[in-house]
Amino acid sequence: MSLDRDVAAARGAVDALERACTEVARHYRDTVDARRLRVDIARLREDLTLLCGAPRLHPYDPPSGRPFWDDGFDESIFDLDGAAPGHAPGHAHGHSAR
Repeated sequence: MSLDRDVAAARGAVDALERACTEVARHYRDTVDARRLRVDIARLREDLTLLCGAPRLHPYDPPSGRPFWDDGFDESIFDLDGAAPGHAPGHAHGHSAR
């Protein structure tokens, strides 16, 4: 097989693993182990991207059915001027504007 075909096969296997594990995880509460399984699958996907580059998307490919995973950081806890929550704009981190 060519490199492109091998990478595509690996990505397809990660997608299939994700679908299968999602079905299994539905039988359990949101436990540490269930979250760890999701993180492990996301790490496999990231490792493939780091090793092989981002997947090549063709204009006519249908959108991926996989769920979106993020790092859980909520940028909305800070407003646009950088003030911490509960502080007035211009008074970020307890400093007064001069």
